[in-house]
Amino acid sequence: MEPIMSKSAAADRVVAARIRRGLTWAAIADALGAPLVWTTAALLGQHPMTAEQAHQVCDLLGLDDAVAESLSRQPARGADPALMSDPTIYRFVEAISVYGPALKELIHEEFGDGIMSAINFKVDFARRPDPDGDRVVITFDGKFLDYRW
Repeated sequence: MEPIMSKSAAADRVVAARIRRGLTWAAIADALGAPLVWTTAALLGQHPMTAEQAHQVCDLLGLDDAVAESLSRQPARGADPALMSDPTIYRFVEAISVYGPALKELIHEEFGDGIMSAINFKVDFARRPDPDGDRVVITFDGKFLDYRW
């Protein structure tokens, strides 16, 4: 019996098929009726898709059932350490390193003792025109989880 394709191998096939078919991540998300950032993360291996979503995207991209099977499996979440040095990804690490302590203080001041969930969570991405150069707008929207003793 063939082993199940790894999430990274499935992601590589998805990326290649997306590029070769000239599709954007937004077009794929629209076809699935799912949020853009979530869809992109799922297709890169960070979230499981339903079997229906996995087959739908594989039909769209001309990929086989082995890829769909992998896309519907539970992932091991997190970033490959080699990716952490990518300049775009590192800027996020840098931003959290600089602003994370202030955001933590502000969350505690506004909500009390607790954290922002990364499970009950939404993230959005947008481009905002600016005369000084377009801006990248990232919105994290997580449920507040209070510590209960």
